[in-house]
Amino acid sequence: MDQSKRQITKIAREANKLVIRTMKEGGIGSGEMDLIHLVRHNPGLSQKEICLQLNMDKGAVARRTASLEQKGYLIRRENPADGRSQLLYATEKAEKLKISKAAVESVFYAWLLEGLDEAEQSSFVSALDKLYLRSKKESRSGFPHVTELLAEKEEGGGHEEA
Repeated sequence: MDQSKRQITKIAREANKLVIRTMKEGGIGSGEMDLIHLVRHNPGLSQKEICLQLNMDKGAVARRTASLEQKGYLIRRENPADGRSQLLYATEKAEKLKISKAAVESVFYAWLLEGLDEAEQSSFVSALDKLYLRSKKESRSGFPHVTELLAEKEEGGGHEEA
């Protein structure tokens, strides 16, 4: 049984709602934010690579990248390996957007922690750090332990609702 009741996920969703609302006020939608995030972490992507990584069709990516270029979040540069194609890069404005997203999340989480006394905050943050490090280690190794647990659950025929 999931003792956490997926509360970490639910809290993160609430924080994301605030981020999306704040970004929309600045003229950026959540889909645009996903594309900016991808290009920031993978500078020099082609639109074709974006299609594959975000599982979007060619037309949608073309419209979204054109919009983000017009808003000043992305720039195109000629592909040195293939003069017929162009590569996308995040601008300084896109980097500042990352900072503002982090700032919104930071304010939300600071507000959330105000509901705990100092000892509870310290204990919670310590446990959260341990969980984060454990999850990062599992992720970097390709999720072997979690994959095994999922396979065992499938073999047993058990399932839980989302």
